[in-house]
Parts: sequence; structure tokens; C-alpha cells
Amino acid sequence: MKIGIAADHGGYDLKEVIRPFLTGVGYKLTDFGATRLDNADDYPDFVVPLARAVAAGHVERGIAICGSGVGAAIAANKVPGVRAALIHEHFSAHQGVEDDEMNLLCLGGRVTGVNAAQELIVAFLEAKFTGAERHLRRLQKVQQLENKELR
Repeated sequence: MKIGIAADHGGYDLKEVIRPFLTGVGYKLTDFGATRLDNADDYPDFVVPLARAVAAGHVERGIAICGSGVGAAIAANKVPGVRAALIHEHFSAHQGVEDDEMNLLCLGGRVTGVNAAQELIVAFLEAKFTGAERHLRRLQKVQQLENKELR
């Protein structure tokens, strides 16, 4: 599976630990930055290119990390086709994929420990969308919102 990862200064340290973890367990990884710690950088500069790559299918799933994860989730969800969520616990990490076809996981680099981040990422990446009729119906409504067909 091809995975993309991005982080601003608030998520940089966690990203630098997660990258070798992901490649070590066999994922093909594209790093959308930051490539160095810069306290003046802005999360949209890294998260939006990642989100666009997810939406376009250049990577199958994405992981975005900022200080709290909130800004990363907000920015990622502005890109049509992206279903991003800030995740803090195991159930939502896999359930978000299974029921909602979440394709971008957001984490808080200042609030998520390394072991927890690894657990959440594995749950997210190993989960599969169920394709159940009720979930497809709900996703269709989300797509209608993106297309401004549903108000």
C-alpha cells in the first residue's frame, strides 16, 4: 500500500519517528514534508498536497500530523474526496475506515505518544471499508455535499 505522510513543526518530531516505522513494516511512503523543523511553517502547506494526492489516488491513504491534529483535519477535509478525521483511540482508527471510508488519519504530534500513534496507524492502515449499503448511502450524501447538491 502506498502511504503519504505530512507534518508541520508541531508534528515534525512524531513524523520523523513514524516514517521509519512505516517503511520498516513494508509500506511504500511518500513524505510531503516538512523536511526540516521550522517553527514558522504552516500546516496547510504540507497537509493540502497530501490530501490532494489521496484524493487523486497517487497514495492510497494519508497520515497528517500537526500540533493537535485539529488544523490538519480541517485543512484536509477542504479537499474534495478526502475523508479525514482526528483520531485519539483505537476503535475510531479502524471504524472510520470500515464505516466511513476514512482515507486520511490526523494525529496530534504534541498530544499523541509514539506507541499510541503506531497503534492507531496500524489499525487505520489494516482496516477495510465494508461497503455496506447503509455506509454507501451515507457516503453518497457526503459526496452530494461536496458537489453542493445537498443543502
